[in-house]
Amino acid sequence: MAQLSSDHFAFGGALLSVADAIAKVAANLTPVAETERLALLDADGRILAADLVAGVDLPPFFNSAVDGYAVRFVDLDGAADTVLPIGGKVAAGAALGRPAKAGEAVRIFTGAPMPAGTDTVFMQEDVRLDGDRVILPKGLKPGANCRPAGEDLPRGQLALAAGRRITPEAVALAAALGITHLDVRRRVKVAVFSTGDEIVSPGQPLAEAQLYDSNRFTLQALLRRLGAEVTDLGILGDDRATVAAALAKAARGHDLILTSGGVSTGDEDHVKAAVEQAGSLTFWRLAIKPGRPVAMGVVDGTAFIGLPGNPVAVFVTFAHVVRPFLTALGGGVPEAPLALPVRVSFAYKKKQGRREYVRVALRRGADGVVEAAKHPREGAGVITSLTETDGLVELPEEVTELKAGDMAGFLAYALLR
Repeated sequence: MAQLSSDHFAFGGALLSVADAIAKVAANLTPVAETERLALLDADGRILAADLVAGVDLPPFFNSAVDGYAVRFVDLDGAADTVLPIGGKVAAGAALGRPAKAGEAVRIFTGAPMPAGTDTVFMQEDVRLDGDRVILPKGLKPGANCRPAGEDLPRGQLALAAGRRITPEAVALAAALGITHLDVRRRVKVAVFSTGDEIVSPGQPLAEAQLYDSNRFTLQALLRRLGAEVTDLGILGDDRATVAAALAKAARGHDLILTSGGVSTGDEDHVKAAVEQAGSLTFWRLAIKPGRPVAMGVVDGTAFIGLPGNPVAVFVTFAHVVRPFLTALGGGVPEAPLALPVRVSFAYKKKQGRREYVRVALRRGADGVVEAAKHPREGAGVITSLTETDGLVELPEEVTELKAGDMAGFLAYALLR
């Protein structure tokens, strides 16, 4: 298991900005060391453990980018159309078998190797045929419609850097290079708890004043999307000793313990004291809304993160704390998602010095421009405010007010999970 010192997250003072939080995550973690070699498709979603260097040129040979006619540029008349006899044909997967002759054109198809001596291709829709001759218009530049060997990626160049998450696009590149297996970091092992006497698991009977636990399922779904190996350890009741014992047990065999609820300062918020009893904890107070204090600490060498109890706050703090933390712990490079500009259709005011996230749905305004409309209910416990919207408008610390028609940064939910 990844082992952390007890002062790994030590922090005091003013509220920590989201940007500083991500920087601390990246700087203060030693990732899991174990790796495994997986078949290419099985590596999708995992963190690459070693640089992948191209062992071949991509493409591996000089080829045509279109269906048309391959010629030697020196045979063309720069001032008028050129008429050349058609001296052969080459299809993808075949070869002409000889160098091209001076003064001839070769019928060629997309992906077929360029005959030796040819260096330019005319698209078939740009030429005219005259029996066994082809009429080539003037004005084409040398090298047009050809793909040199190594144009995409030359042999010996870095193809995929260690620390990146494997995506279908990365799988495509590795396959094009002839790779069948990749070395990846092992999955980060995460134990997940919910806390509170007021919640029960779906499928269980509800007592008076109880509600079904959604946070544990949210967290497991998000963790699985990030390639983690997740252990569902259920619900911890509001008892300090029970919570402390459960955390200490979970620390054995996991790289991260993740909880929701019980990290504030209320009389029945026992997680803080329980972590201090089982290990050490320092509140990592984020200047973020929605989201109450996010607790971070260490239990017997295993990292601990305690998220707020409200479902929307869980989602937001997971996206901006747990996601980069998990990426770094798994050997990846955390990157803040890029907010894209969008016009807002609402007015909004906030405090300076705090980053806020507003749930919005995208729609087209009367002028056809895409704009963001705020969900009518803002409460951090309103789960439908996530299912009925498309993402978050991000308001940085220095912004205090938005007016209808202003531009703001939009983060699609797909970027946050």
